Amino acid sequence: MALVAFQQLRDLVEAQQALLDELRRQIAVQEENSVSKVEYEAIVKKLEKEEEEHTVTKTNLAKVSEQLEFALGEIDVLSKHLEREKQAFDSALSRVNHRVLKQSVQKEKLISKCSEIETHIQRQEDILNFKENEIKELQHFINKQKQTLKKQASEFKIEKQQENYISEVLGKKNKKGFK
Repeated sequence: MALVAFQQLRDLVEAQQALLDELRRQIAVQEENSVSKVEYEAIVKKLEKEEEEHTVTKTNLAKVSEQLEFALGEIDVLSKHLEREKQAFDSALSRVNHRVLKQSVQKEKLISKCSEIETHIQRQEDILNFKENEIKELQHFINKQKQTLKKQASEFKIEKQQENYISEVLGKKNKKGFK
């Protein structure tokens, strides 16, 4: 009888040992698959910080985009104006040429008229060249503004990164100071 009780007790101990081994294995698996609360909170804070920085960047991008759209609008207006001037010039030139052909019978008037037309054409070309130069200057100015805005955006980003770095370093020093 004692032998049976001893055998049953040994079986019970082995079963409990197997159960303990299984529980240890399950705990080890859970520890591998979980993240500590400190790590989780650090990741959440980092994500929140990145979201804030993304919002700031998005706002800056919207401002710069708005300025760019305005500048492009000005270029478009000037280009349309130049096109109207060119069409007016082409139209005037066409009318003048038609008139010259029609009045070819009157030689003296034709020579006089041609001289007037050449003067008019030269004035129109001078005006057109002047306006083209203005447009080139405006385009150059806009390109400079774009470069300046890009540089400012880049400098702002660098400043923001430097501020973040400095605040992190100061935060770490303050934490070390309190320990």
